[in-house]
Amino acid sequence: MFATSSAAVIGGILGIGNGVGFGYARIMRLTSGSIKPIADAIHAEGYAVVQTFLGADVVRALADECRDADLCVTAVGRGANRAEHTEIRGDKTRWLDDVDASAAVRTYFDAMNTLRVELNHALTLGLEELEAHFAMYAPGARYGRHRDRFRDDDARVLSSVLYLNDDWNESDGGALRLYLSDHHLDVYPSGGKLVLFLSADFDHEVLPATRDRFSIAGWFRRRA
Repeated sequence: MFATSSAAVIGGILGIGNGVGFGYARIMRLTSGSIKPIADAIHAEGYAVVQTFLGADVVRALADECRDADLCVTAVGRGANRAEHTEIRGDKTRWLDDVDASAAVRTYFDAMNTLRVELNHALTLGLEELEAHFAMYAPGARYGRHRDRFRDDDARVLSSVLYLNDDWNESDGGALRLYLSDHHLDVYPSGGKLVLFLSADFDHEVLPATRDRFSIAGWFRRRA
């Protein structure tokens, strides 16, 4: 049986750079009270970073499952233009199913569903479902600058990344670079951290790392 987290401190919105709000939360149980700072940050700035979204035991189990999974190189593009370009996107992935899932993956989906319901209540985003996959970037792999919402499909509303890496240091690289209006923000992929941002609003990229980098990428979608 997994607990969501052992942390107990709820953080607010911190100032960073030129007055830009940076949403932080450190949560023990997913309740409307613990999710409020996340909703506030998304409402104010379009993104939020949760320092400890799931407990260490869940994160370790997810990391082990990702490491042992049968991952595949992922193509880029849409339709007839879809092809593998590892110089643009170098991760390997496997889509997750919340029906026939391990205890750790089920805990992840349960936590994300609670988050979905509370964010809909706070922000009326119309989030209906979550699609998610494991992702592994080998040393040197990257994902070039892009935006998550497709030009011909507006179903993706809120992007998410849950990181699964133990003892990550900034010198290891591998940051998620989020492009804001007048500067960029680098978020390093330490285990248990969750990043959320509006899919239509932010260019972003994954910078190369010096070690294997594990995560779950997810997108909350509206009804098609």
